[in-house]
Amino acid sequence: MAKQNQTLGEFIIENQEEFKYSSGELSRLINSIRLAAKVVNHEVNKAGLVDILGAAGETNVQGEDQQKLDVYANEIFIKTLTNREIVCGIASEEEDDYITITGRNKKNDNKYIVLMDPLDGSSNIDVNVSVGTIFSIYRRVTPTGTPVTIEDFLQPGKNQVAAGYIVYGTSTMIVYSTGHGVNGFTLNPAIGTYYLSHPNMKYPEDGNIYSVNEGNYVHFPQGVKDYIKYCQKEEDNRPYSARYIGSLVSDFHRNMIKGGIYIYPNTAKDPDGKLRLLYECNPMAYLAEQAGGSASNGFERILDIQPTTLHQRVPFFCGSKNMVAKAEEFMHNS
Repeated sequence: MAKQNQTLGEFIIENQEEFKYSSGELSRLINSIRLAAKVVNHEVNKAGLVDILGAAGETNVQGEDQQKLDVYANEIFIKTLTNREIVCGIASEEEDDYITITGRNKKNDNKYIVLMDPLDGSSNIDVNVSVGTIFSIYRRVTPTGTPVTIEDFLQPGKNQVAAGYIVYGTSTMIVYSTGHGVNGFTLNPAIGTYYLSHPNMKYPEDGNIYSVNEGNYVHFPQGVKDYIKYCQKEEDNRPYSARYIGSLVSDFHRNMIKGGIYIYPNTAKDPDGKLRLLYECNPMAYLAEQAGGSASNGFERILDIQPTTLHQRVPFFCGSKNMVAKAEEFMHNS
């Protein structure tokens, strides 16, 4: 049972028996993510005081300019997870391929893999806007003691055993689920401890916020254009408010608390969508459903999609259940 002001460490220990594979490994894994998040948070909060702002001068596998903090966050999370020998593989937005992790005995008996976006929305760092980390955890499907293969990573989102995000904002929070609801923990920077501040987080079934980059409106599918017009129409409880930060973690976090829908559709420029299925959409979809919300590509449930490539992109509609259903209705009718 979640208790207000319970520490994250206490919460993990108290609730680990709820997890059907309970062996302590998942708890150690969440603890490692907690540690890495504190290190990254410390660096994010120094932005502007040290040489951590701006581009790193490289592009990642997505063809996007890497920011210095992208590289730093990626290194910290990989190093923390690798050194503790609690995962057998890692996939990251910033890496071309997955990383196989072997232990001191040159094999790996660990059962979990992690997929992550180490610093979502990092282009906002330079202007002091909230950014975040997204993570997704699966049990491997290949035999333990052998190197991981691409098969371990190309699992549908419904196979996730845990997922979450860290938002580095006015306060730093870890929000995660292991399949028993969603809970949020806020960092007390004075003592470096996360406390349960948002127990049993739930999406309102309806909302009055829509989050989409309307600057790309002319390139949107007709169904998305029609839904936006619906949101703007003065009727019933509309028009809705447009709120778009440009950091998936921040937009998702606000909408889960206040009620709303986040849309990143495919466009003429990006016909497959822009967001990555494995380490952005799947973990957020898992959290949305655990919080009573919904997530779709406009036509089918995100968690049912069978991935075919590590960096696969998909359109993304995520948020309050009734709002997502209405958006899907417009997509089907367009």
